[in-house]
This record gives sequence, structure tokens and C-alpha cells, in this order.
Amino acid sequence: MDLDAYVAEHEHEWRRLDQLCGRRRPDADEIDELVALYQRTATHLSALRSRAPDPALVSRLSQLVLRARARIAGRRRPSWAAVGRFLTVGFPGAVYRAWPWWCAVSTGFTALSFFLIWYVADNPDTAAAFIGPEAAADLVDSGFAGYYTEFSAPTFAFHLWTHNAWIAAQCLASGVLVVPVFYLLWQNALNVGVVGGVMVSYGRADVFFGLITPHGLLELTGVFVAAGVGLRTAWAWISPPSHLPRGRAVAEAGRSAILVAVGLVGLFAVSALLEAFVTPAPVPTALRVGVGAAVWLGFLGYVVVLGRRAVLADPTRPLSWR
Repeated sequence: MDLDAYVAEHEHEWRRLDQLCGRRRPDADEIDELVALYQRTATHLSALRSRAPDPALVSRLSQLVLRARARIAGRRRPSWAAVGRFLTVGFPGAVYRAWPWWCAVSTGFTALSFFLIWYVADNPDTAAAFIGPEAAADLVDSGFAGYYTEFSAPTFAFHLWTHNAWIAAQCLASGVLVVPVFYLLWQNALNVGVVGGVMVSYGRADVFFGLITPHGLLELTGVFVAAGVGLRTAWAWISPPSHLPRGRAVAEAGRSAILVAVGLVGLFAVSALLEAFVTPAPVPTALRVGVGAAVWLGFLGYVVVLGRRAVLADPTRPLSWR
């Protein structure tokens, strides 16, 4: 190939394509011309790469082809419609699909936690073995209630938000390995069981449940959802549906897990605000618990109503926010 002759023959087309790429609002004829020149230039680039790979010219035409392709395809821009679809279809649908998993996790965690509370309360020596008698007395006197007022509310809320989001991320990311999810759940159940058992054994059950319930209902539900979705991903690998190959089943479960992960960021932000501002508020316990229960029931209603609608609309199509 005579490179100089080839460049001289097509230079005017490349320059024209460059001009069209720079137009802000091309008309219909210019768009047709842009598409035609893009196709020709892509062919020229392919020919040069195979017959006369001049680095400078190949680089120039590569950039020109990429610009033209981007100009033709356009750029996907975030829109409120996409956010709305995520909030009304993507996230609630993904959570609703996995409801048997996170409901099972919730049932097991709750049963284990109450068993540990009962066991520790009924065996004071067990609590002493875990945290020691002095620490137990301090926990009952001021430690448990003081935890919620030790830092300023905004700082405390941000710490809780990031901490809970990190726990959920671990459950989702390690779900396919199964064991790490159960370990994280066990750690949390043990913490609730020991602290609750100590408070109950000292006759402070009202303080324990009065402080943990306002935010704990929503916060623990978020953890249960993360763990359930993570385990669902593992099951997609262990026993994929008969109509899907294993790789595709895991990929679809993974996409749902990503939707859930993004949505739980918002859920944990709400639970952090409840724990930082509502839980320690100097108002009657019934009011604090009522606020927490209302938010929790609102989330469950949101998932059931919108999630069920999204799944019934197309039960086989993987959900997304697009």
C-alpha cells in the first residue's frame, strides 16, 4: 500500500468526519453523512492496521472512530426516571424475590438471640465468663444506655451508617462461600444474646428492649436481607434452576445482590438516623418504639407491595434500574 497516496485520497473524508463530530446539533442529512463516514473510516482504519500500520496515523484514526461512535450512540446520562425505576422496581423487586431466604435468616437469628438471652439470664456465671462481673454491672448501670449518647448524634449516625453498610456488604460479597455469612450472623446474635441476657438478669429488660427496638427492627432487617440475598447467590451456584446454566444463574443472582446492596445503603442511613436521634430521645418509650415500628412496617409494606408488583409484571426477567 502506498501510504501517502492512501492518505491523500481519504484525508478529506476524515476531516469532514472530524467536523461532524464537533457539531452540537447536526441536522438529519448531517447525521446520515456522519454514520456513512464513520463506517468508511472504520474500514480505512482496519485496512491500515493490516497493511500499513503507521502508529501515528492508526492512533489518529482510532481516536476519530471512537469519537464518531460516541457521537452516534450518544452517552447514557443519569435521569430521575432511572432513579425512580430503581426505587419502585429494581430494589423492592430484588428484595421480594429473595424473601424466603431473608425470612428464614430472620427466623433463625431471632430464635437464636432469644435463646441466648434466656440462657445467659438464667445462668449468671455465663455472663461473667463472657464479659466479667464488673463489666456486667457497668453495662447495666450506665454502659448500655450511655452508648447511645456517648457521641454527638450526627457523628454517631455516620458511624452507624458506615458500620452497618460494611456488615451488609460482607454478607453479600461472601454469600457464595456460605460460612462467612453464618459467622457474621453468629457474632451479631451472640452480642445481642449476651448483652440482652445481662440486662434481663439484672432486671433491666425494659431498658434493653426499649432502647434496641426503635432502630433494631429496621437495622436487623437490613442485615437479614443482605445475608439472605448472599445465601441465595450461593444456592444459585450449588443448585441452579433447571432452565438456567450455573454461570447464568449465579450472574442473575449477583445482579440482584448489587441492586440490594445499593438499596441497603439508604435503608441503613434511615436506621442510623433512628438510632442516633430517636433511640436516645427523652420521650416515652412507647413513642420511640412506635416510631421505629412504623418505619419498619413501612419498609416491609414497600417491599411487599412494589416488589410483588415488579415480580408479577415479568416473573422471568432479571430486574434492573434501567
